[in-house]
Amino acid sequence: MIANARMYSVCAQAARLWRELLSAVIERAGVDVQLLEHAEPAPIHQLWQRTDMAAVFMCGLPYSRSAPRPVLLAAPVPAPADFHGLPQYWSELVVRSDSRCRTVEDTLGGRIAFTVPDSQSGCLAALRFLMTTAGGFPLYREVIAPRITPLGALTAVIEGEADIAPIDSYAFCLLQQYRPDLTSQLRIVAHTARTPIPPLVASGAGSDALRAAFLEAHTIDSIKPLMAALLLDRFVHPDPACYDALQVNFDAVTAYWRDHRLAATIHPAFR
Repeated sequence: MIANARMYSVCAQAARLWRELLSAVIERAGVDVQLLEHAEPAPIHQLWQRTDMAAVFMCGLPYSRSAPRPVLLAAPVPAPADFHGLPQYWSELVVRSDSRCRTVEDTLGGRIAFTVPDSQSGCLAALRFLMTTAGGFPLYREVIAPRITPLGALTAVIEGEADIAPIDSYAFCLLQQYRPDLTSQLRIVAHTARTPIPPLVASGAGSDALRAAFLEAHTIDSIKPLMAALLLDRFVHPDPACYDALQVNFDAVTAYWRDHRLAATIHPAFR
């Protein structure tokens, strides 16, 4: 069985901390689980198709659309006050700090960066947000090639390849902590709606011992420093039904943008 935290291994420092946290939780649970490296450019959806997942972060949108769904193991509760002590997140819509753009509307006619088409925070949340944005269609000049990760999307904005990009809010907090050289070059112009945060999932029945170890991790002295370093308050066991709305939103967003052209040029991956 394998464990992996690629979704939130947003930079080298965060990746190291997640490896240490997963190792500590696995040891606490006393289960035979190996850490698996599955770094970019390996497609992340291949990870979620494995039948030997013991504790793997999975985006909530693919989770909501899976049939059958993997077993929910635990969900992180980020510690920053904006998360209100709940297993939730949103997308930060960011522009360069020196951009003339002060609102999302100011970015219309420019270029937008997404991570991958089936990402809640890196694509769908922004598409839903943009459904209420005033202006004619298409809204943007171009949807650029997939940027795969939050780091890739924000780098596209910093380097001028895109004018705006949605970034997973917890990922952005981690990058603010460990890559302020990058996040200091960005400015948040809007936030999308809050949705359930990506959970850790398992194949089959999942491990009760591993679930229990995640749920008590914030109380274990040897694990507390790792939790703090990863800006985590605790892990909880969420209701699977809380992710159902993501499937509903996906259907509505897909139908809307089928009839309304988002950009004059759209990379084939997003069509």
